[in-house]
Amino acid sequence: MKLHIAAVGRIRPGPERTLIDDYTARFDRSGRPLSLGPLSEHEVEPRKSTGIEAEADALRRALPDDTLLCVLDERGKTHTSPEFAQLLAGWRDEGRSSVSFVIGGADGVHPDLRRAAHHRLSLGRMVWPHILARVMLAEQLYRAASILAGSPYHRD
Repeated sequence: MKLHIAAVGRIRPGPERTLIDDYTARFDRSGRPLSLGPLSEHEVEPRKSTGIEAEADALRRALPDDTLLCVLDERGKTHTSPEFAQLLAGWRDEGRSSVSFVIGGADGVHPDLRRAAHHRLSLGRMVWPHILARVMLAEQLYRAASILAGSPYHRD
């Protein structure tokens, strides 16, 4: 099952970009034997003056057809890391070929795109900068793969 992170904005070279790239590479290595991956990232950057609707349109265009849509949203469901791992495994076991995680811009995800989501995921009740949300999502995807593989990376 291929995984995608589609996000508004570009991350310039720096510590956040390094972390995302590291966790993506780790996920790809540990997920492959589990039929998870590869993990790809799609950055969209509509003109700043066009608003949340243009961001949603750009995000939709970045997503593969027939993908399971999971929107990151502060009003979404929170999961423990083992629960998140089981969620991914369940989608894989259902025969999903693709799952896309969507991270909106500063104003969040357009309500129409949020309503179209199969799942709404929250990284907690606090609001995080979008760059850090990408880092945290990449890490949790790697952690999920390590949990499913029985790796000692995640400790109960």
